[in-house]
Amino acid sequence: MTAFSSIAALRDACTILPEGDESAARAAAARQGTLTKPAGSLGRLEEIACFLARWQGRAVPALDEVAVLVFAGSHGVAARGVSAFPAEVTAQMVANFEAGGAAINQLADMAGARLCVLALDIGRPTADFTQGPAMDEAQFLAAVGAGWDGVPPGAELLCLGEMGIGNTTAAAAVAAALFGGTGADWVGRGTGVDAAGLARKAAAVDAGLARHAGALADPLEALRRLGGRELAAMFGAALSARRKAIPVLIDGFVCTAALAPLARLHGGGLSHALAGHVSAEAAHRELLAKLGLRPLLDFDMRLGEASGACLAVPLLRAALACHAGMASFAEAGVSEG
Repeated sequence: MTAFSSIAALRDACTILPEGDESAARAAAARQGTLTKPAGSLGRLEEIACFLARWQGRAVPALDEVAVLVFAGSHGVAARGVSAFPAEVTAQMVANFEAGGAAINQLADMAGARLCVLALDIGRPTADFTQGPAMDEAQFLAAVGAGWDGVPPGAELLCLGEMGIGNTTAAAAVAAALFGGTGADWVGRGTGVDAAGLARKAAAVDAGLARHAGALADPLEALRRLGGRELAAMFGAALSARRKAIPVLIDGFVCTAALAPLARLHGGGLSHALAGHVSAEAAHRELLAKLGLRPLLDFDMRLGEASGACLAVPLLRAALACHAGMASFAEAGVSEG
């Protein structure tokens, strides 16, 4: 059984979304106004505290249960030489995650977060999207459902990320379908391809856009036809988090492209999400701008794995430490201006 019986049912779930708790956000903002600091002097830390209050539904939020979900998928388009690494690296990296040897293992431990890695049929790549849809409807809905079901109950914050050789090409194709432009406008170096590899990526995106041109006005069809299982799963997880009032930290270019259809289907579709960072992948900054997302960090990272999202967790903890722990003017006996 999948979470959605059809793409139409999935679309319906994306068009009517619960809003955050406005009363909790107002109470958090009121508390900020009483703390021993000039109004607004903690800048985005204050915004983060109010954001978390809105989506957790409490004036003083908590981050005791932080979940990191990393989805792995294999891509048929990888056979076109769009990556500097061979396709088998996807499975090898999943094994590395499970052994605790990847960057995300260390970053999740540092952030006090629970890491879960879900491999999505990595022995069976999606179809090459230059030749046909990457996934049929059943495969797409199964991947979305895996993301939907993967969100752990009780999570207070969800970090999303991915692993999949070839997936920056798929992400560039999805971004181009949603926001216009050509392959050259959206592809980047990914795993470190040379100029010839970059040209192959752009050509693959252009071929996919041409092949599926008649269907790409529908954001879900763009994701199904041009994306991959891990992109569909991140989309499903973000939708599930919204339904469960769990705030989300978005990782890099691939994760952002995967979630972008939700923003295209609903004007506030990503209002429960923050961009953990802007990656060094060429088009990520532009994609964030299209979505109205301002990244928390800019560290020239381009690893994926939810690494940039996880790195931002301590910033959110800092925001809450100030929000919950600072004294008010009255408590501290400090005169207000």
